[in-house]
Amino acid sequence: MRPIQAKIVLSIFVLIAFAVIFFVGFNYIESSSDLKNIALLLAFIMIIMAVVAFHFFKHQYSNELEVENLNNLIIDLKQKLNEAFDTAEYKSIYLANMSHEIRTPLNTVLGMLNMLKETNLDADQKAQVEIADYSSEHLLQLVNMIIDNSKADEGTINLNLVAINLKSDLSRLFKIFEYQAWEKGLELEFKFLFEDEKKFYVLGDSSKIQQVLINLINNAIKFTNNGKITIIVDQTVSIDEDQIVTFYIKDTGIGMRSYEVKRILETSENVGLSDFKDYRGGGYGLSISRDLVKLMGGELKIESKENKGTTFYFSLQLKKTLNIEAISTEIKPILLNKFNVLVAEDNRMNQKVIKFLLEQQGADCTFAKNGLEAVDLYKILDFDMVFMDIYMPDLDGYQATEKIKRTRKYNKHKTPIIAVSASAFEEDIENAKLAGIDDFLAKPIEVEKLKELLVKYASVDEPA
Repeated sequence: MRPIQAKIVLSIFVLIAFAVIFFVGFNYIESSSDLKNIALLLAFIMIIMAVVAFHFFKHQYSNELEVENLNNLIIDLKQKLNEAFDTAEYKSIYLANMSHEIRTPLNTVLGMLNMLKETNLDADQKAQVEIADYSSEHLLQLVNMIIDNSKADEGTINLNLVAINLKSDLSRLFKIFEYQAWEKGLELEFKFLFEDEKKFYVLGDSSKIQQVLINLINNAIKFTNNGKITIIVDQTVSIDEDQIVTFYIKDTGIGMRSYEVKRILETSENVGLSDFKDYRGGGYGLSISRDLVKLMGGELKIESKENKGTTFYFSLQLKKTLNIEAISTEIKPILLNKFNVLVAEDNRMNQKVIKFLLEQQGADCTFAKNGLEAVDLYKILDFDMVFMDIYMPDLDGYQATEKIKRTRKYNKHKTPIIAVSASAFEEDIENAKLAGIDDFLAKPIEVEKLKELLVKYASVDEPA
């Protein structure tokens, strides 16, 4: 029996006992009415005491029951919180694995396409390579979008502001969708509107702007069966040193009902993916687009009529910056002196890609197919830099780095070690720092990032 139930039984027992005492005393006291009155008074007092005791025990029972319910609720909440942590950890691991699995072959595709561009191609072949290159970069943008959405959920996403030539950068992106529209029999038109002939660069996060446009244009093409897709980038309004840039994506597709528009524009805390089932199956992309626009200081707007079409648009206030055009696109090596590089990479195709990219910059490459081989080669040969893949058989990049850093040769030369991985999460970058790695290069490898690292650690100057 629980303590609360015992207290209730005890109080009832006391009440019965008082009643019995009163009954016996009242019936067996014969000689004096005063004694009967006293017995009656005592019985009355005892009844009051019993009622007070019963009320006290009842109130205490209620409090203890409430405490018990709260304890059960706390236990239930802790269990749900642990389940949520387990789910979040699984999601993080899944995204890391997915990112690595996609980026690794994509690195090879982009590398091979770059090599193919350097060969003698006729006009048709150049167009085909260009389409493949655009499409590969589109896929990379989609992977980045998924990862950025994960970061947005965790509240860790940040803006990376760079000088952007919107017409040059976005024209290349729009070409991707131009081919897709043609395949579906649609017309795709894009135009840039300027305030005057002076075309300033603007400071913004190019990758996030492109992610938003990818989502919106992809939706427009996918759900337009006939007609036209129009993309407008309006830079005709400026305020002092700021440029107001408005992006319009118009289609002649299926359109949306008013409540569907409302769902998309609601904050992510109040709407789930299931709310987008009626609209194009695109809730994930539209949700992240809305959040990214908000992060950049704008607001995603929608105007739509069912079976008539939809217009997505948003405005960003971006700082103007100098209009500095690249003087030449000719590839010139930045490493003019002999420069030996050790590359630890277990994937043969990726070896070819990084060899091509490094040799373009004037480096001589030696390859190790795993961490153990990288350590052995470092001990017997002289290298000016090490590119270390993180995930390799036998000995991973972290462990190989630690072994290299314990050698006498490293203590003498302090050879720069650069982590190379398709898994480019903050956790991976932090783990690389903890292992003593000097810098991080994500796959697919960006030529400009590679050149920056060579300039930084090889003490060379950028070519004129």
